[in-house]
Amino acid sequence: QVELVESGGGLVQPGGSLRLSCTASGAAFTVNFMAWFRQAAGKERELVAAITAGGVTNYADSVKGRFTISNSNKNTMYLQMNNLEPEDTAVYYCHINYIRKNYWGKGTLVTVSS
Repeated sequence: QVELVESGGGLVQPGGSLRLSCTASGAAFTVNFMAWFRQAAGKERELVAAITAGGVTNYADSVKGRFTISNSNKNTMYLQMNNLEPEDTAVYYCHINYIRKNYWGKGTLVTVSS
């Protein structure tokens, strides 16, 4: 059974950095598509960044130039977040599509505040 294990959230001041990680535990094969979504209070969940196994990436306009998504050979994905803004405050969710099924992590809270 596939389980997504997230880590790296927390409280950071505006302009600071955080790195999120997500590991697809139990995935016997390479995960072809991994992504980070986020949901702020009172708002809908939105795509932040996505990456394929081949390294093709896609970013929301609001994070381009500040966030970088990457992956490893062990079905682990990272989101390096720099120059964080209060508007980035949200619960961040890891998402994968694996063998035609969608999986979600439990979420990790990122709070950007002074």
